[in-house]
Amino acid sequence: MKKILFKGCGTAISTPFNENGVNLKEFERLVENQIQNKVDSIIVCGTTGEASTMTFEEKISTIECAVKISHGRIPIIAGTGGNNTKQVIEYSQVVEKLGVDGFLIVTPYYNKCTQHGLVEHYKNIAKSVSLPIILYSVPSRTGVNIAPETCLELSKIENIVAIKEASGNLSQIADIAHLCGDNLAIYSGNDDQVLPILSLGGIGVISVLSNVLPEYTHNMVQNFFDGKIELATKMQLDAIPLIKSLFSEVNPIPVKAALNMQGYDFGLPRLPLTPMSEQKAKILKDELLKLTN
Repeated sequence: MKKILFKGCGTAISTPFNENGVNLKEFERLVENQIQNKVDSIIVCGTTGEASTMTFEEKISTIECAVKISHGRIPIIAGTGGNNTKQVIEYSQVVEKLGVDGFLIVTPYYNKCTQHGLVEHYKNIAKSVSLPIILYSVPSRTGVNIAPETCLELSKIENIVAIKEASGNLSQIADIAHLCGDNLAIYSGNDDQVLPILSLGGIGVISVLSNVLPEYTHNMVQNFFDGKIELATKMQLDAIPLIKSLFSEVNPIPVKAALNMQGYDFGLPRLPLTPMSEQKAKILKDELLKLTN
């Protein structure tokens, strides 16, 4: 049995920006709030964290901040993926020294490697670091899908321990679970599919929703694990309208707007992402109020 980085709800955390760069004071507030409200892990500098428009220095300071605030209370996982294997290795080796507990590594994008290329990419990264790695398959963004047979091959590598599955293809996820068993844990990468993936043997979610509803999302997953399936299912279904609003524009545009609605100073998304439209923001606010009142 491989080491499990976390079981339950991991937050794919947003990054606050201001005119000086990353607003670390606000980031600290959100990280502490997440921990106080029972999230089981925090994933820093991923898609939701807008890592693609952050400088190297900004990423390092943000990861360091999360590690400092957590102080070992929950695992901190750093997004270190990219489409240049050599750079991913170099960056991951730097991040490994910051005290993180593991890596989330997305498939290479734009250059669109083959399945053999995926195996070689992850194999070379895995042998260059010692921390556990979570694969991240999100073909809607990267144009690359990790096939079940590729997952099986990668699951043979000791420090590749899990996959964040955001393909939306439940049949594929069932195939991964069947082929890999305990050698590759599965996290839902889609907030609207948490319960279906848990029912296939998944061990949690890497969530956007939990940025704004941390305890709710944690409890939904925990209720499933505790055998309270009916309650967990109701919570999943009750959250669907809010989840739809959180993805009514490209993530993380809506979740950043939602955090600002909750009293955080998270600023605006960086270009090429733009602020949420007023019409969709109004719907988001209404849906947020329904689950927070």
